[in-house]
Amino acid sequence: MSATHFFAASALLTVSLMSGANTLSLDSCRSLALEHNKQLHISRQNISKSRYESRVALAAYFPALDFNGGYAYNEKNLSLFDSDQMLPTKTFNAQTGSYEYNLVTNPATDQPVKSPDGKYIPQTVALIPKEAMTFDIHNVFFGSVTLTQPVFMGGKIIAMNRITRYAENIASQLHQAQAEDVIYAVDANYWQVVSLKAKLRLAHSYVNLLDTLYNNVNIMYDQGVASHSELLSVGVRLNEAQVDLTKVENAVTLSRMALAQLCGLPIDCAMSLADEDKPQSTVLPIATTYDLNTVYDSRHDLQALLLATKVSEQKSRIARASMLPNLAVIGAYNFSNPNMFNGYKTKFDGAFSVGATLSIPIWHWGGNYYKYRMAKADETISRITLADARDKVALQVSQATFKTREAMKTFHATTANLESATENLRIANASFKEGMISVDNVMAAQTAWLKACCENIDAAIDVRLCEVYLSKVTGQLNIK
Repeated sequence: MSATHFFAASALLTVSLMSGANTLSLDSCRSLALEHNKQLHISRQNISKSRYESRVALAAYFPALDFNGGYAYNEKNLSLFDSDQMLPTKTFNAQTGSYEYNLVTNPATDQPVKSPDGKYIPQTVALIPKEAMTFDIHNVFFGSVTLTQPVFMGGKIIAMNRITRYAENIASQLHQAQAEDVIYAVDANYWQVVSLKAKLRLAHSYVNLLDTLYNNVNIMYDQGVASHSELLSVGVRLNEAQVDLTKVENAVTLSRMALAQLCGLPIDCAMSLADEDKPQSTVLPIATTYDLNTVYDSRHDLQALLLATKVSEQKSRIARASMLPNLAVIGAYNFSNPNMFNGYKTKFDGAFSVGATLSIPIWHWGGNYYKYRMAKADETISRITLADARDKVALQVSQATFKTREAMKTFHATTANLESATENLRIANASFKEGMISVDNVMAAQTAWLKACCENIDAAIDVRLCEVYLSKVTGQLNIK
């Protein structure tokens, strides 16, 4: 059944309950509980979260395209000179075959003239105005488009993708395990209601028996056949039975509330169960032998631990990747306004660039190596935890099968005991009518019959619960 059909069926079932069609089967209670349980809603979100994390990790294989841009306002312009610059000039001397400075000379000596500070005085200069080397940088715009393609990251991208896939499977396995816990809780409450309802009918029958006995003894007392003490003894027992009846009625009401809460229904919802009026006098045989390897493969919690071990393996690979080189190819387009690609211009212009980055860890005082050893220790812990969990599951299955066998034996024993107690009560009633036994003997037979009935009901319900628990611990519990 798909999730859409499942929720649609559950919604229709809830509406039918509100409209008065309030008889619930065990499967109906399970479906309602699986739909309304808040912890299961949380685990479903965890599955979605893990799925998104897996997609995030997958994206690391592909090139990353990024844009960065900005704007800056500067108070002052940028000037290369603090004032106008006058540069001396040179003239080619054909005799020497070189360029010589044009300097002011003494006409008498034809030697260059120096200023008072000892520097030569140029005859001609080239003027570079300060304004010509002043650049307007009041408003600066800049940006870049970068494309980064990982080539080799030490294997951590592959490891992260495996981890996220394992994490998604772990979330799914834990969701199934939580669903099994919910179903087991629903079954326990369901059969508790059935058990209490059977005991309620039994309590009514017991009260009726005592009431009939009280009326008969009262008639006998009026006729002088029975004593007042016998009448009072039956009356006390009748009052005790009525008190017990009230307690059972309260227990049925409270157990219905607990079941309604598990099913996500109002606790005051008037509902009845499909099995509460059926006799629980027969049970089907239950298989009590299982292959442990099949159990290990079927248990969702063990599968989650197995996946956690694989996650630990990948984490150790990520730790090892910190000791390996990282290589990536980068392509970028950088632009700015103003730009200086072809002189200083106050307009947008840019250029492409392609390169590669290589990072090689050389020496970190053993820090990366110790991280790797820590990850390997966690991996070992995960393996030991999985082995310990399997041992506990094997013990759990053994105990569950033993308890199931004992429950079946107890049920058959209580069934035989009930038959004997019923026959004993019939004989006691017949003997009392013939005056062959006393009132105390009849009440003793009634008490024995009541005890046998209660034990038989408890044994039948215990077999049901053992069956569900055994299915749970062996991973065979059916989740619709």
